[in-house]
Amino acid sequence: MTRTVYVNGEYLPEGEAKVSIFDRGFLFADAVYEVTSVLDGKLIDFDGHAVRLDRSLKELDMASPCTKDELLEIHRKLVELNGIEEGLVYLQVSRGSDGDRDFVFPSADTPPSLVLFTQNKPGLADSPAAQKGAKIISIEDIRWGRRDIKTVQLLYPSMGKMMAKKAGCDDAWLIEDGYVTEGTSNNAYYVKNGKIVTRPLSNDILHGITRAAVLRLAAESQMEIEERLFTIDEAKEADEAFTTSASAFVMPVVEIDGAVLGDGTPGPIAKRLREIYLEESRKKAV
Repeated sequence: MTRTVYVNGEYLPEGEAKVSIFDRGFLFADAVYEVTSVLDGKLIDFDGHAVRLDRSLKELDMASPCTKDELLEIHRKLVELNGIEEGLVYLQVSRGSDGDRDFVFPSADTPPSLVLFTQNKPGLADSPAAQKGAKIISIEDIRWGRRDIKTVQLLYPSMGKMMAKKAGCDDAWLIEDGYVTEGTSNNAYYVKNGKIVTRPLSNDILHGITRAAVLRLAAESQMEIEERLFTIDEAKEADEAFTTSASAFVMPVVEIDGAVLGDGTPGPIAKRLREIYLEESRKKAV
């Protein structure tokens, strides 16, 4: 089945979708993005993604292509047109194009490019990967310094995932100045003696929408949380670990650099947080 996608005001079959070869998202990765999960045909954490998108655009002095309400309508229409019950909606805004390649930004009246498409992911909530848990490796973090802006500059994270695959693992955590920053496409946590430890927000990590929701739910459940820098060796000595992201929700981690955590199966805190996050998110979905 051919997907219907959205490109700059038009709903089109994916084979007819086009953007300029001079688009700055293509030439300079001068673009930001968001990924919103869909469960039961409804959008998860849409407001949070819309707020973060607006922040990313402002941090890069990029014009917003439409209002939040218009964006919600586009998301809903794509979900309906493509019959998505469980899956993802990908959104990308670039600075657009003035018809040529130049390092200097185009004039302020150049319209941004807005592209959205869906991905059908049956079984997203009941993921076999989450029941098994992920194995990760650690790699050096050599990304640019503004990871809090959700740009499409994802070459190194993509390379990191491939490093993990080559090592027979599922993902990688990034290390900078001796401390874990985050995963290739997720925020990182470990649990020791019942306490959840995760890196505090800064320009060094993405301000995860799922991160915020999970930490709120953990606090409401009377779980102890400590936001501080931590090393990979601390994580390897943990009772359990997990990651959070919009596309994988709460993903248990069962092995770090070959060190097995606990009994090698998803830990109770990670499993409970995944359960309550999915339950709460479904109630608030739009």
